[in-house]
Amino acid sequence: MVTASLHPTPLSTAARLTDSHGRVIHDLRVSITDRCNYKCVYCRTGEGGEIYPELAIEEYLRLILLFVSLGITKVRLTGGEPLLRRGLIELVQELARMRTLAGDPLDLALTTNGHLLESLARPLKAAGLDRVTVSMDAVDAPTFERITRVPGSFSKVLSGIRAAREAGLTPLKINCVLLRGFNDDQVEAFAHFARQEDVAVRFIEFMPLDEGRLWSPEIVVPLKEIVARISSVLPLVELPAREASETARRYGFSDGPGEIGIIAPVTQAFCGACSRVRLTSDGKIRTCLFSQIEHDLYGRMREGESDAGLRAYIHRTVQGKEARHHIGEPGFLKPSRSMVHIGG
Repeated sequence: MVTASLHPTPLSTAARLTDSHGRVIHDLRVSITDRCNYKCVYCRTGEGGEIYPELAIEEYLRLILLFVSLGITKVRLTGGEPLLRRGLIELVQELARMRTLAGDPLDLALTTNGHLLESLARPLKAAGLDRVTVSMDAVDAPTFERITRVPGSFSKVLSGIRAAREAGLTPLKINCVLLRGFNDDQVEAFAHFARQEDVAVRFIEFMPLDEGRLWSPEIVVPLKEIVARISSVLPLVELPAREASETARRYGFSDGPGEIGIIAPVTQAFCGACSRVRLTSDGKIRTCLFSQIEHDLYGRMREGESDAGLRAYIHRTVQGKEARHHIGEPGFLKPSRSMVHIGG
């Protein structure tokens, strides 16, 4: 499917990606589709589906290799729902053949809603995927299915999580977006779930990236409240960050397995150590989730730009990466694309 010419050794002479604020960029999020088989209330309106085109697998590979040749060490495949994408296993196989500038394998991960994961966990692991993150916004079936608007979804996701763990796609992370009045009653239950299933549950503060423009500050469940509520029922111990650019504040249980992470971009922004850029399913670079401008890398490739020219374009684009987002500030503008169309 893919010719060997798409996989030359990354250029050791290439300068690493650094933005104008001195941040080294080493984490690439790549959306391979904006299609999704769920209609989560905090994400989609439930009306319509994909908007943006998908590239061929070979085209994603060429674009990703450009970033790898500039120092990217982590690649996360996202969507939409990436398990819907035909050719996913082959894409992972080819990515697993790539090497970083240091000669190491890429750190390969995937974010999924888990609905199709039970049958794909072992093939993905065999293809070279390191780990998965599963989006799961409740631990009881009625609440979960009220959020996804898909009957029977809870049992499918739970089976997918267990299959991923058995396949060795670990450390396994479970992402929960909390919305006051929707699923904020799930916090303590999720803490028990983390211990019972020996997984890392990560609560994410709700961000203004929903398709239906539901977001308001009042709906956000902040980090401090989450920590206080879990601490009242289970003994939490804060864990040290593994790297400066880590997005989650991590907590362990002093008397058992499992982990809690809290990603708090609204109340405790971590922009100062951001190490990531995003590539949308139609080949646009987004330097921040809340960027107002997209940069058409694929368009330049389609027009015949050389690899050297494309690398120079990536460098210029990353140099213009925003210092931070401005959620909650006067004049804040939501991005034109919602999360499902940007890539998680």
